[in-house]
Amino acid sequence: MGSLPHVVEDCLGFLQLFSDGSIFRSNDIEFKISAVQDHSVTFKDYLFHKRFNLSLRFYKPQHMTLHTKKLPIVIFLHGGGFCFGSRTWPHIHNCCTRLAAGLQAVVLSPDYRLAPEHRLPSAVDDAVEAVRWLQRQGLRLKEDENGGDAWLSADVDFDRVFVVGDSSGGNIAHHLAVRLGSGSSEMDPVRVRGYVLFAPFFGGEVRTKSEEGPPEHMLNLELLDRFWRLSMPLGESRDHPLTNPFGAGSPNLEKVKLDPILVIVGGNELLKDRAEDYARRLKEQGKDIEYLEFEGCEHGFFTHDSYSQLGEEVIQILKQFMLRTSA
Repeated sequence: MGSLPHVVEDCLGFLQLFSDGSIFRSNDIEFKISAVQDHSVTFKDYLFHKRFNLSLRFYKPQHMTLHTKKLPIVIFLHGGGFCFGSRTWPHIHNCCTRLAAGLQAVVLSPDYRLAPEHRLPSAVDDAVEAVRWLQRQGLRLKEDENGGDAWLSADVDFDRVFVVGDSSGGNIAHHLAVRLGSGSSEMDPVRVRGYVLFAPFFGGEVRTKSEEGPPEHMLNLELLDRFWRLSMPLGESRDHPLTNPFGAGSPNLEKVKLDPILVIVGGNELLKDRAEDYARRLKEQGKDIEYLEFEGCEHGFFTHDSYSQLGEEVIQILKQFMLRTSA
C-alpha cells in the first residue's frame, strides 16, 4: 500500500498543498479588521468572466463634487501572493471605498484565479479580461448613450483609467502595462493613463539586501518563497519573466513603450530593494516612473489601514499623479 498524502506546502494553515497534488483551502479566516461603513460610496458586484465565474466589485461615490465633470476609473488589483485575496475581504473592500471617496473616482476591484489551483499567468490573463469587460461597457455607451448599465453612464470617464496594484496585484499591474503598451489603443474607448504599484511582488534567484534583512510583522522570506513555489508555472525558477522583470528570459523593456508608473513602498519592506531597482532600471531606460518610499512602513501599510492619516497622505499623492498623467 502506498503512503497517505502528506502536506508539502503549508500557508499559515489556510492553504495546504498535498503530495498527491490535492489542495485544501480554508474559507474560515478570522479577519482582524471589519468592513468600514462609508456611506459616501455605494458598490455593486458584476460577473465579468463567465467561464471562470469571476466577479468584480464596482464602487461609485454617492455625490460628485461641483468641480467634477466625469469620474475617472481606478482598477484595483488586490494582493495576496497570488494565492489569497478577494474583492470581499474587509481590508480590500475598505481600500477600494477609500480610493473611491478620496479620489472621487469609480473603482473596479476584480477577483482573479488563485494559485496553486491556477498558476500564473492565470491572474494576469484575468486582469486583462477585467479591462476587456470595461471596454465592452464603454463600447455600449459609445453606440448608445442609454445603453449598458446605469452605473456606467455618461458621468464615467473611460478616457481616464488608472490601474492600482498592491503586492502581487502590483506585479499584475506591471505585466498589464507591458501587454497593453502606451495608450492602451487595443482597449479603446478605455484609455489607461497610468499605473500605481504598491510594493510590487517581484522576485529573483539572487537575494536582495532587504530580503535578507529582518522579517516584517506579517511577512517573511520563507512565506515569499512559498508563494512563488505555489504560483509559478511548474519547474520554473524565481527568474521567470512573470517573477523577475529583468530576468534572463524577460522581454527587453527598453523597447516597450509604457504609460507613466508610480511605485510606492514602505522603508521596512522585504520587497523594498526589488521595487527600488525596478524603478531605477526603468528610469535609466527613459521611462516615466516615480519612486516613493515611506520611512518605517511595512508591507500593506496603505491597503491594510486606508483610513489612517498615512492613508490620507497616499490619497493626496495619487491625486497629484492622476492629475499630472491626465493632462
